[in-house]
Amino acid sequence: MQAFAALLDALSFQPARNAKLRLIETYLSEVPDPDRGWGLAALTGGLDFPAAKPALLRGFGEDRIGPELFHLSYDYVGDLAETLALIWETDATAGPPPTLGEVVDTLQRASRSETPGILKRWLDALDATGRWALLKLLTGALRVGVSARLAKQAAANIGNQPVEAVEEIWHGLSPPYRPLFDWLLHEAPRPSSNAGGAFLPPMLANPIEQSELETLDPAHFRAEWKWDGIRVQVAASGGVKRLYSRAGEDISGAFPDIVEAIDFDGAFDGELLVRREETVAPFNDLQQRLNRKSVTPRMLKDHPAHVRLYDVLWLDGEDLRSLPFDQRRARLEAWMAQKPRQRFDVSPLVTFRDWAHLAELRAGMTSDGIEGLMLKRADSAYLAGRPKGPWFKWKRDPMLVDCVLMYAQRGHGKRSSFYSDFTFGCWREVDGRRELAPVGKAYFGFTDEELRWLDKWVRDHTTNRFGPVREVSPELILEIAFDGVARSTRHKSGVAMRFPRINRIRTDKLAAEADTVDGLLRLAASIAPDPLG
Repeated sequence: MQAFAALLDALSFQPARNAKLRLIETYLSEVPDPDRGWGLAALTGGLDFPAAKPALLRGFGEDRIGPELFHLSYDYVGDLAETLALIWETDATAGPPPTLGEVVDTLQRASRSETPGILKRWLDALDATGRWALLKLLTGALRVGVSARLAKQAAANIGNQPVEAVEEIWHGLSPPYRPLFDWLLHEAPRPSSNAGGAFLPPMLANPIEQSELETLDPAHFRAEWKWDGIRVQVAASGGVKRLYSRAGEDISGAFPDIVEAIDFDGAFDGELLVRREETVAPFNDLQQRLNRKSVTPRMLKDHPAHVRLYDVLWLDGEDLRSLPFDQRRARLEAWMAQKPRQRFDVSPLVTFRDWAHLAELRAGMTSDGIEGLMLKRADSAYLAGRPKGPWFKWKRDPMLVDCVLMYAQRGHGKRSSFYSDFTFGCWREVDGRRELAPVGKAYFGFTDEELRWLDKWVRDHTTNRFGPVREVSPELILEIAFDGVARSTRHKSGVAMRFPRINRIRTDKLAAEADTVDGLLRLAASIAPDPLG
């Protein structure tokens, strides 16, 4: 446990990606089995401890120093694991600290009633950093700036393998990944890929601006709409059916309607959407289905999932990734033409004469289901990663609106000392009176210097407090960039923004000049329907 704690501590203070890679590589190379495998599982989100949830840990803190003092401390620190680790004291008589493997094995066997006593003994035995790491492990919120792909990259590096090779076998492995490390470090045979619904590493596009298009020959490229959902891979073989996110996370459980509709063997690249009566719903509707372990019959009915297919990677036992895009596209269209397939369709190509014509089509497309265009070379193979040259994404320009800052809350991790999560609103008329209504939240889009300025402004202009939330005087204008807006009955203002972020701090404007909720609603009403409808 101490080695894993040292790793998390070092990662939390290291901002550089390559330096984080080296830290994880050292841990995976030097720490023996099974602890290194459990550490890799923690970094990739592969561990869960149902009997040790945040409510239990908050109870520990309340029992230790009293509810009021604990919640004041938690509010000030901004992180549950760090707060509890600091208020706990090491007991020299508690015995040796547990290993990471001991923690995992014990908690996987322990009952809900046994878990509190076990955790308290470990907290007594560990130092402050060890307690913090244990608590981070239990909550699953490591927040050390490491993605699952970065951790897999580190594992691949210790065996001098491409990360795509690790990703292709990943879903056939389980923690603590001994066959993986035997292959990477001890020249054992490569573990077989999970033939049943294997995940294939996706091909990603590079952003491009209109000025850059002039260097490319339009005859060499095909265009598609960039649909505003989440990129997924549908994979099925040997009776196993799965739906993966772009990062390779198995999200099948949240979308049983998609899984039940799979009646084929193959792997397809596409976009997960909510679609009603031939119209793509706003992204906010899809969000109601994301990150759920199960869904209710009502949610399945009200938010029907759909996959719009971009590409075919594997079909009827044949790997098609090395074929040119045009050939893969022809195979995809021919396959879809064989019979109607519920919950699947093919994303259409966009016909254009030249870049100027395509720019006109892009500017004219205001559907909330589309966020821009994809450009793909006709001769491009499907290559894992983000190769330069074959694929580009040309997103439409963001919408801008002036909002008034209303509330602020401290962030997490490195931002736990700063007010960095901001709620903003627009004006509306209620009973002849003008008032602000919250329309969104944002926690990025600003520089570190702007964050410090905003944090001070919040502290200097606080008018009320609601637990960890500060209400501020309605004076500061924030220019908010966002990718779409839709009507929403779940939000008091009646609107939901897509991907809001702070574009500029407008100290040159007065709060009275901010936009209105009616203006946002008119924008939502002006959005065109799905062009395929």
